[in-house]
Amino acid sequence: MRIVTTTPTGNVGSRVVRLLAQAGVRPVVLTRDPARLPADLSGLVEPVAVDQTDRSGVVRATVGADRVFWVNPPAPPGGDPLAGHAACAAAVAAAVRENGIGGVVFQSSGGAELRHGAGEIDGLGATEEALDATGAPVVHLRCGYFMTNLLPAAEEIADGVLSTPWALDHPLPWVAPRDIGEVAVARLLGPLGPGRSVQAVHGPEDLTFDRVARILGEVLGRAVTARHVPGPAFRAALGALGMNAAEVDAVAGMSAGLGAGFRPEQVRDAVSTTPTTLRSWAVEHLRR
Repeated sequence: MRIVTTTPTGNVGSRVVRLLAQAGVRPVVLTRDPARLPADLSGLVEPVAVDQTDRSGVVRATVGADRVFWVNPPAPPGGDPLAGHAACAAAVAAAVRENGIGGVVFQSSGGAELRHGAGEIDGLGATEEALDATGAPVVHLRCGYFMTNLLPAAEEIADGVLSTPWALDHPLPWVAPRDIGEVAVARLLGPLGPGRSVQAVHGPEDLTFDRVARILGEVLGRAVTARHVPGPAFRAALGALGMNAAEVDAVAGMSAGLGAGFRPEQVRDAVSTTPTTLRSWAVEHLRR
């Protein structure tokens, strides 16, 4: 099969690329900057320089593709995240239609089923709809809360505080991006079936931020306390970082829309549960 992948240097995409190479597939990798690809992948992938918001460029880059692993990349700083998602959705949908691509595995998110009211996740919901409208086989991977979201707060966590806009007692499915990559490759190499389907990727268990703080404290050998940041204060903090209004709405809207009362549409079961625990992830990535 000719498989096209996106975001090959991202947390999930990098795992997808390596697993495909190990499976004997020479994936086509779409990237803004091929020079950023790891040197050891030279000869094992076919890099194509393209911006995923460039409709004509994406169509050209996916000619002959049997399957596509699609991730909407982050919008450039200072842009409009939802506009970026819309441009990506239009590009991939056009590619599927014009090139007759036989299947897409799309990295979506829990909450995309809401379609509206979940900040940046609304852009993933719109992309799901654009792919569904093509009529091609598509699997939407509705992923949980990424463990890697803790990395920007590593210094604060090391000092004993985990700040979050989420209610401290609200459970979320926490997942390691590595596991998402493995699920994506299993779907890319296996049968997709007709039409659309949705598969959740929930990690091993649902965790509240209070529980996350306790796990991190046990891993780091020091007390870590979860601290709730109310919505207005969180939005002010994002603005102080230089985010524009659209960016603040996109980020703050996720915790507001997926807060109290929200439960993922897909239940936890043997298919949606993946193995990497927060404890093992934190030992690898946060313990110094």
